[in-house]
Amino acid sequence: MKYSIIFFQYVAQYIKTRFTYRVDFVMGLFSDLLFQAVNLVFILVVFGHTQFLSGWSRDEIIFIYGFFLVPYALFGAFFNIWDFNERYIVKGEMDRILTRPVHSLFQIILERMELESLFGMFTGIGVMIYAGNRLGLSFAWYDPVLFIIMVIGGALVYAGIFVMLASISFWSDSPTSIMPMIYNIGNYGRYPVDIYNKIIRFVLTWILPFAFVGVYPAAYFLGRENWYMYAFLTPVMGIGFFSISILLWNIGVTKYRGAGN
Repeated sequence: MKYSIIFFQYVAQYIKTRFTYRVDFVMGLFSDLLFQAVNLVFILVVFGHTQFLSGWSRDEIIFIYGFFLVPYALFGAFFNIWDFNERYIVKGEMDRILTRPVHSLFQIILERMELESLFGMFTGIGVMIYAGNRLGLSFAWYDPVLFIIMVIGGALVYAGIFVMLASISFWSDSPTSIMPMIYNIGNYGRYPVDIYNKIIRFVLTWILPFAFVGVYPAAYFLGRENWYMYAFLTPVMGIGFFSISILLWNIGVTKYRGAGN
């Protein structure tokens, strides 16, 4: 209950702050939409030269991309921790965080959240509806529930991976470029993994399981029965990776030496 109250208080203050600078807020939304549009155009350009990609049609690829946008938007809204090393470790703001009687990661999530990223969920759902109509997909009454579960699972996969990367900073406070590299690898989860070789497919499934953010859960709604097992593993992978990341974070906090040491 205490954490819920704190969360909604932070959200209320965030909204007040963002609407103080409305032009900046609108420009942020526009840049996100432009980024998503560029990726969609890339898919359309690829399929301007071929009708199928490893057995996947143009509209199926678009559907997967739309699904990917939904958990990614959820992740982007609450786990904006790209600069954790520089801001909280190198500059010493972690000292301030640890003086408060609330879990440190929870505080950082609230401080760094960007709720406007949630608009990407509507874009993703819109893309899915467009592609689903062209594919003639039909859905059961329980599919919306499965959709929510798989979206949360996919977001937790993303969050777990990047919280793990942020936790490395507790042992090594030197600036590192590993986060941008992993972020770029995450983009491969937007496309069917069977277009890659076996090594990349294995990495995207079990090492850096970004495939569980996009293609695997989307395959269920596309009726790809041979991938149903992976689709239903999505919430398991999400909870598993996020739990491991929290454990690693908690251990890392005990190793934190403080600014100036």
